[in-house]
Amino acid sequence: MTSFKTLLNSSSCLLVPGVYDAFSALIAEQAGFQAVYLSGASIAYTRLGRSDIGLTTYTEVEQTLSRIADRIRLPIVVDADTGFGNAMNVMRTVRGFEKAGASMIQLEDQTFPKRCGHLAGKSVVPVAEMCGKIKAALDARQNDGTLILARTDAVAVEGLDAALERAEAYLACGADVLFIEAVRSDEQMRRTCARFAGRAPLLANMVEGGMTPIHSAHELSELGFSIVIFPGGAARAVAHTLQTFYGRLQQDGSTAGSRESMLNFDQLNDLIGTPSLLEQAARYE
Repeated sequence: MTSFKTLLNSSSCLLVPGVYDAFSALIAEQAGFQAVYLSGASIAYTRLGRSDIGLTTYTEVEQTLSRIADRIRLPIVVDADTGFGNAMNVMRTVRGFEKAGASMIQLEDQTFPKRCGHLAGKSVVPVAEMCGKIKAALDARQNDGTLILARTDAVAVEGLDAALERAEAYLACGADVLFIEAVRSDEQMRRTCARFAGRAPLLANMVEGGMTPIHSAHELSELGFSIVIFPGGAARAVAHTLQTFYGRLQQDGSTAGSRESMLNFDQLNDLIGTPSLLEQAARYE
């Protein structure tokens, strides 16, 4: 498996899709992506059927991560929210996520309980507290190849200038990658890149219907971003598909009208590798 650090160094702008379980991660891998992003929001949507307002726990994310890492060979970027507590909790989170298969771990400077970066009503911790968490994360990791991604949500709370100053402080603390969440315009994106491009890899977060203008990976690369994630796109696409599927099943009493837009039994088994699994099992009979 190619390390995430190697991919980052060899790509102008790495396109990373959001996943939420081993099934979605497997399909992303088969689609040809080089890395995946385990979205905390998408875990809340799919595992809890709830909003991204700090309800998911360390254990739920770690279990999901370990199952994905067991199924695919791609580097995994993991959304660790606030680290699930103080600096000591951050150390446990980094050790556990790294052991479970994370290649890059994202930490944010929101207060707890956090909420989706594109929801209103956020608040942020003092800069010194977040710097302590970043240092704790760096001390806790066992492998220098495990990257620490520092995210600030301060744009919505304190404005862009303050958010850029926070990112400057996080970079000085040793963060490997920077993420200024929910910038409001192309101009704010250009200002962010003008300050940090060439000094640290920058991540752009594309949320359909969110605060930040949507751009392609190519366009974001030209601005100066090194990574682009579409964290919740898969969950939103699946939600739309299931609404259509269940609505038609309820109306028709059959899946006949949906068969052109779904896999049949054999196709699904081919996707998840059932034939090779049965061949492997036969060797032990």
